[in-house]
Amino acid sequence: MDIKTIADLAAFQGEKMKKVSLFSTPRVMSDLYCLEPGQAQKVHAHDGEDKIYYVLSGSGTVAVGDKESAIAAGQIVIAPAGVPHGLTNGAGDRMQVLVFMAPNAHFEGGHGHSHGHGHGHSH
Repeated sequence: MDIKTIADLAAFQGEKMKKVSLFSTPRVMSDLYCLEPGQAQKVHAHDGEDKIYYVLSGSGTVAVGDKESAIAAGQIVIAPAGVPHGLTNGAGDRMQVLVFMAPNAHFEGGHGHSHGHGHGHSH
């Protein structure tokens, strides 16, 4: 059984947001995003991949499509496939965000991970 303790894995870096991979299979990916105050994940989109952000600690701003909203610990938001999205830690505290994505079998490496040839065949 693969149990991970978030507090043990959290890592921050000065130059940009730190992304810690928690789980990655052909069917689901989960990352921990660690943002120092002022750091951001620039707005981007994934074809065919929904993304869920759940804020574990801290607060900031989330952008989904043409809307921006404050988001804080205990809140969760979904960025549907193809819709631009991003995060900013505009607060004075560190921000930790749990992220879930379902990889799209038809697009290679949309999240910086690649799973075989992207045709969705599993045996």
